[in-house]
Amino acid sequence: MNLVNFLLVLIGILVVSGFVLYYFQDKFIFINGKRIHKSKPYQFANSFKEVFIKTPNNNEINALHFTLLNPKGIVLFCHGNKGNLSKWGYRVSYLLAYNYEVLVFDYRSYGKSTGNFNEEAMYTDAEAVYNSIKKQYKEENIVVYGYSLGGTFATRIASQNNPKELVLEAPFYNLKKAVQYYSRIAPTFLLKYAFRTDKDILNVTAPITVFHGNQDKTTSFTQSKDLLKRNPSIQNQFVEVDTGTHHNLRDFPVYKDKLKEVLAR
Repeated sequence: MNLVNFLLVLIGILVVSGFVLYYFQDKFIFINGKRIHKSKPYQFANSFKEVFIKTPNNNEINALHFTLLNPKGIVLFCHGNKGNLSKWGYRVSYLLAYNYEVLVFDYRSYGKSTGNFNEEAMYTDAEAVYNSIKKQYKEENIVVYGYSLGGTFATRIASQNNPKELVLEAPFYNLKKAVQYYSRIAPTFLLKYAFRTDKDILNVTAPITVFHGNQDKTTSFTQSKDLLKRNPSIQNQFVEVDTGTHHNLRDFPVYKDKLKEVLAR
């Protein structure tokens, strides 16, 4: 194969790869699993209510509200990109031990939630969920918690409201940097989503606590520290979890102790 043919083949491969990345990136970013029929009941050991929240664009966001008899407040949990409420209902139950109720919701096109993936619409959905909580709780009793991808929605909510606390677990700086963390040569100019957590965090007035494991291979530990530095509040805390990965921080005493301290304030 001569040089000209080699270059033509290479260009063809790049064009096809770019096409796949652009048109199928939703499937890489939002690993939502199988849809759940609206009539199918959830089953969890803890007491909960299933709710459907109407959005301004006339979609429905499905959520689980885990309840307690005399809670200190409520944690609004924005989950990661993988899995729906059939998984996350189990995942968030540990937060009940801190005497906080928990509301966790599925993003549009996850589980029973309706609507197509769209960045601005997803932010609007998250705000609708927060507004529904404000009908029942004062903001001084609401903690917004974001895990991984959920950190971008949690930060947007906190930037436009006044919750008691913002807690971020393994967040990313923005989507472009998150993709570059995987591959420096990734064609990030093809991304349809920005998820500029680094911009929204500037407008957060609530105290921010960031937990990140220094062995995280999914989101960058260093970029997470840089993200928090963009908000100058002296109330903010960055909690390094030594040997922690992207998925096991809740098993570490330092995480449990610091989260207990934050929620007790």
